Amino acid sequence: MKHLVVAENIELWLTELHGVECVSARDYLAGSRWLSERGVRVYNLCRSLHYQSTGYYVSLLAAARGHRPLPSVGTLQDLKNPAVVRLMSSDLHAVIQKSLKILQSDHFVLSIYFGRNMAERHDALSRALFNLFPAPLLRAEFVRVEKEWLLRRLGSLDFDDVPENHRGFLREAAQRYFAGERPRSARNKPSRYDLAMLVNPAEALPPSDERALQRFEKAGAELGLAVKRIGPDDIGRLAEFDALLIRETTAVNHHTFRFARKAAAEGLVVIDDPDSILKCTNKVYLAELLARHQIGAPRTLLVHRDNIDQVEAALGLPVVLKQPDSAFSAGVVKVREARELKPMIRRLLKRSELVVAQEYLPTEFDWRVGVIDGRPLYACRYFMASGHWQIIRHDGDSEPDEGNAETLAVGEAPERVIRTALKAAALIGDGLYGVDLKEVDGRVLVIEVNDNPSIDAGCEDAVLKGALYREILGTMLRRIEARKRGVN
Repeated sequence: MKHLVVAENIELWLTELHGVECVSARDYLAGSRWLSERGVRVYNLCRSLHYQSTGYYVSLLAAARGHRPLPSVGTLQDLKNPAVVRLMSSDLHAVIQKSLKILQSDHFVLSIYFGRNMAERHDALSRALFNLFPAPLLRAEFVRVEKEWLLRRLGSLDFDDVPENHRGFLREAAQRYFAGERPRSARNKPSRYDLAMLVNPAEALPPSDERALQRFEKAGAELGLAVKRIGPDDIGRLAEFDALLIRETTAVNHHTFRFARKAAAEGLVVIDDPDSILKCTNKVYLAELLARHQIGAPRTLLVHRDNIDQVEAALGLPVVLKQPDSAFSAGVVKVREARELKPMIRRLLKRSELVVAQEYLPTEFDWRVGVIDGRPLYACRYFMASGHWQIIRHDGDSEPDEGNAETLAVGEAPERVIRTALKAAALIGDGLYGVDLKEVDGRVLVIEVNDNPSIDAGCEDAVLKGALYREILGTMLRRIEARKRGVN
C-alpha cells in the first residue's frame, strides 16, 4: 500500500517523514502516473482546502482515482455545515467540559495537528474531534455560555495559518502519526489491501474471542489482507483502510453504527454495513419484515400503550417480551403469570414506544445458521443454559452462563432449516448474518436475524476451521477488488 503526502511545495520536513512518498500538488493533479495507480493513501497537506482551491481538487481527484484522501471531500463539506458539526460533535459534551474547565476566559481556539494539540491536557478533545472530522489540520473555536463550553465553529486549518511557533510541533505530530500507523513488522506475504477490524477489549460478551480474532488475522495474511485491530476511539483512522470488519456488538445509538456509516461513506467495504445494523438490531422491524414476506415465525404482537390488554388473549402465557434493541439474550424476559404481565410491559415501554411480544415456544436448542453473501457457512445447535429457557442466562452481577453448542456441516443440518435461513437473510442484504430458528411440531420458525453473529474459536469454526475465516475475508477481498475495478 502506497502512502502519499501531497503539498504545493515539498519542504524538507515533509521528505523526512518515514513510510510515505511526497509529491507536489501540481504533479499529482497533472501527472499521468497517478491515473492508473491503485492502493494509494493520499494525505492532503496543501496550504488551502477551500472550495475549488488546489487542495480541494487534490482530495476530489484522489477520490475519483480510487485513492483514499485525508481529508475526504465529504469531510470538507461536513466542516462547512455548522448543523452537521453540531450534530456529530454532540456526544463530546463531557470531553469538552473536562478539557476546558480550568480556562479563565470565555473564548478559546484549539489548533489540532494530526489529532494532537500542543497542550497535553487537550489531547483527548483533539483526538475526539479528529476522529469525527479526520483532517490533518483543524481549528476549533469554543465559547463559554452560562458556565458551559460550546463548540461554536470547526474548520480545516490552512497550512499558512499555522503559527511559526507551532511548526515544530506540527512536524513532530506528523512524524508520530505516520510512525504509529505503519509499524514495520516483517510479513511473510505482501498485503494488497488493508482491513480494519473493530474490537473492544472491554466488552463483556464480544462476538469473537481472542483466538478467533487471531484466526481472522492469520486468514487475512494468507489472502494478502493486512488485518489491523482498531478500537472505539479510532474512527478517524478509517481513511487508512480498504475495508472494515466489525467484531464488536453493534447498536444504532452506538459508536459501532457511526463506524459503519463513516466507513461506508468513505467507500470502504463494510461488514456489518449500516443498513444491516439498522434492520437487524430492531426486533420491531424484523417482526414486520418476516410477517410481510410470510416467513414462519412465532406468533408476534407489537405492543404499545393502547393494546396492553390484548397480549394475553393473543399469545397466551407464558409470553416472551423483547426490547427492540435486545442482544445476546439481554433485554428479553419471560412472563409466566398474568399479574406480572402489565407491569413488565409498562417497564419496557419506558425505554421504547413499542415492545415485541411473542408466544413462548420451549425447545431443547435453537438453530443458528451463519450466512454470508447469500451462502450458508455453518449450522450450530445452541442449547439452553442449564435450568434456563435461553441459551445465555443473565443473573444480576454474576458471570453469564451459556449453554453448550454443537456445530454441524451445512449438509448435515435439515434442508428446510437452511432454506428458511437463507430466505430470511436475503430480506436483510448480502452481509454476514446469523439466523436463529426453532423447529416446532415440524415447522421451522425464524426467531431473528442477527448482524455481527458470534464467531468463536472451537464453536462456529468447529467444522470449517480456518476456512471459515478465509471465506468471510475472501468475500470482503472480492468486494474490494470489484470496487477498485469500478464494479458495484
